[in-house]
Amino acid sequence: MRTSALLLLAGLAAGCATLEDAGDMAVGAGGVAIDGARDGARRAHRAATGPHLTPVSDPALLAGVQTVSMPMPAANQNVSAPNSLWRQGARTFFNDQRATRIGDILTVKVSIDDKAELDNTTSRDRSSASDVGVTSLFGKQESLGRLLPPGGNFDPADLLSASGSSNATGTGSISRQEKIDLTLAATIAQVLPNGNLVVAGRQEVRINGELRELTIAGVVRPEDIGADNSIRHDQLAEARISYGGRGTISTVQKPRWGQRVTDAISPW
Repeated sequence: MRTSALLLLAGLAAGCATLEDAGDMAVGAGGVAIDGARDGARRAHRAATGPHLTPVSDPALLAGVQTVSMPMPAANQNVSAPNSLWRQGARTFFNDQRATRIGDILTVKVSIDDKAELDNTTSRDRSSASDVGVTSLFGKQESLGRLLPPGGNFDPADLLSASGSSNATGTGSISRQEKIDLTLAATIAQVLPNGNLVVAGRQEVRINGELRELTIAGVVRPEDIGADNSIRHDQLAEARISYGGRGTISTVQKPRWGQRVTDAISPW
């Protein structure tokens, strides 16, 4: 009887545990169903009303939380001049608006349309022949035949004869065409002692997880800057122009690291 009572209590406990687990599963399934219903309601609402604009906020957040630090000119001390239309340090009263100081911005127009073709053909032929013989060697020229295996017809005058020929033919062809048409803003980072300006600029555009980056740097003459505060890329000395990207598509297009290692160490 005692054993039967213990078995009955164990069965009730197991039944209660099973019921509790079933209740938990039902609650979890209900929560998932509720979340799914809410998500479906949100999607239906967006489909009916269209996408919403984000609220107006601080535009500095777009640049990140880090404070932007750029080359800046020395601060001007404003001196008041009573009864005068001219203010010291002003740049808008019959003044040239083109960039000339550190921190000023100018527009760089990049328009590259290059095409190069190169064909090379190389052909080389070479032939050579040489004969070496010993006609006299202190009267011992006949003794040289003893050093050779017996049975051969040894002639000291025809000791060594060699001939050879080689030829090589090579053909190479290169055809390249590049075209880039971009515009970006650059900042004057340095003014050289001769008055030339060191400019540098960078532009990043992200579209659907793919980032396109354009960087440019070089040295320009203030006289080459146009009236619209722009300059062509071919007027930059020591120009460094880079246009590339990174992201999902660029990663897929690259060969895997195993293939790159194999190509680097393979002698064939």
